[in-house]
Amino acid sequence: METILLAQVMGALYGLLAVIFGAFGAHDLKKKLTPELLHSFETGVKYQMYHAILLVILSFNLGFDQSLDSYIAYCFIIGILLFSFSIYGLCLNAANGKKLRFLGPVTPLGGLLLVIGWALLLYSFIAPIL
Repeated sequence: METILLAQVMGALYGLLAVIFGAFGAHDLKKKLTPELLHSFETGVKYQMYHAILLVILSFNLGFDQSLDSYIAYCFIIGILLFSFSIYGLCLNAANGKKLRFLGPVTPLGGLLLVIGWALLLYSFIAPIL
């Protein structure tokens, strides 16, 4: 699949899932999660939606004729998967009295990929004038 199509599909899918997870959190999980866990879950949803919108915008604005454009998209696609979905897993498992320790380091790794994606995007804007 071409990177531009992948960015569009993943942006739309992540946006769709963010709405579903947000509604799930606001209605069903509100009764099951502590306020702290619910806040963490909502953070995952917010970051997922922000980056879903960004992916769709980038897919229509980047040429994807340079490898840098693909690196940016992949950082956001993989970063949001690792960041938000690890938060969902941690919250849902904590609500069930379980602790999946392997998910703990996954969240900051996803966050790091998001930061790298933003840094690469910034670089793509300023590189032509350097």
